[in-house]
Amino acid sequence: MGIENLAEKAQILIRSRLCNPNFIFKPLSDSPDSNYSKLKFIISSSIMEACNNSILLLGPRGSGKVAVLELVLSDLLEEYPDTITVIRLNGLLHSEDNCAFKEIARQLCMEHHLLFSKMASFDDNSQFMIAMLRECGLAHKTVIFSLDEFDLFAQGKQRLLYSLLDAMQSVTSQAVVVGVSCRLDADQLLEKRVRSRFSHRKLLFLPPSKEDVQRLLEHILSLPMDSSLAHDYAAEFNEKLQSILADERFKEIISNYLNSYSTTNHLLRFLFIAISNMELKSGFLSLENFKAALSSIQRQPKQECIKDCSILELYILVCMKRLEIREQNSYNFSSVMKEYKSIHDSFPTSDYYAQNVCLRAFEHLLQRQLICFTDNRGHSQSIEFRQVKLVVSYAELQEGLKSYRSCPAILLKLIDR
Repeated sequence: MGIENLAEKAQILIRSRLCNPNFIFKPLSDSPDSNYSKLKFIISSSIMEACNNSILLLGPRGSGKVAVLELVLSDLLEEYPDTITVIRLNGLLHSEDNCAFKEIARQLCMEHHLLFSKMASFDDNSQFMIAMLRECGLAHKTVIFSLDEFDLFAQGKQRLLYSLLDAMQSVTSQAVVVGVSCRLDADQLLEKRVRSRFSHRKLLFLPPSKEDVQRLLEHILSLPMDSSLAHDYAAEFNEKLQSILADERFKEIISNYLNSYSTTNHLLRFLFIAISNMELKSGFLSLENFKAALSSIQRQPKQECIKDCSILELYILVCMKRLEIREQNSYNFSSVMKEYKSIHDSFPTSDYYAQNVCLRAFEHLLQRQLICFTDNRGHSQSIEFRQVKLVVSYAELQEGLKSYRSCPAILLKLIDR
């Protein structure tokens, strides 16, 4: 098998892993201190001890709350196939009480092979849910309610949450309510009557630590030695991968990325792009693949705007940056023109334009929001005399000039000073 075919198979394998939450979060579930272990212990204890429980999974979007919950539920369904019923609701779809009770009734009927009535009223569905919880409790079966976007259920009259948690106060019922929300104050949204019936257990999903990131990278990107891929190719692939992971430049790339995008979901997106950039001819990952992934994700809109500027507009931006470097924080168009003239006097070039042309370029920069007025109090003043400031950082301007195809060398020299 040729190197390109092997590389294509490896690429497909790794991308399929990145789309499989069970594979991704499995190594993070080994520790007894992981959220997976804690959540599984709470739910399995409720099943074994025949007691009711409620818990909230809180954390930013993309931190793995739903993925870990589904991993726990799939494991428990294997361990207790005949004693668990899972009811899944989403606040984006079922936050309205009547809709939520109807969906619960539908899923319970489907699970227990009962006839579901679409014409049943709100009270009928509510009473049916309470009766089913009682029957399941008597049969030693646990009903697990997964409420995604939990904070949306806490809006309005909260009749669903109250009815559910109130029914769980009965000794005959046996249920677990797991709420999932990106709002850290989700429990504070509950009414007093609902909060008093809630157990106030919470699991917080934090961004992955450096150790977790390292384990994830090795777990996801390393090729298995016992697969259909050639043993020699997999060994060489893994060896090259280890050298990349140990490279300080790679560590800096990952650190820079996670400083802006800290969740596990963002890391997986970054890896997917890097894998997609892998050259099939070489057959192996390279540091350049990760650099390309970083640059494609970290869009710099201001740098892109600078690329579309005229040469004159670049001069104006550089003049303003030079004024700010000299700590001249208060300046206007006239001050910029003085700096522009001093540059031309020091480095005579053909890039010198009349003041009325410069004013139009200055207005264009204002429209593109690369520069702005320092306050809104000078509307009666002419544009030339109103105080302005740059909205572009030094690094953005420097990178924008370097990526500008026909940028005059004098501007690069002036900005590097």
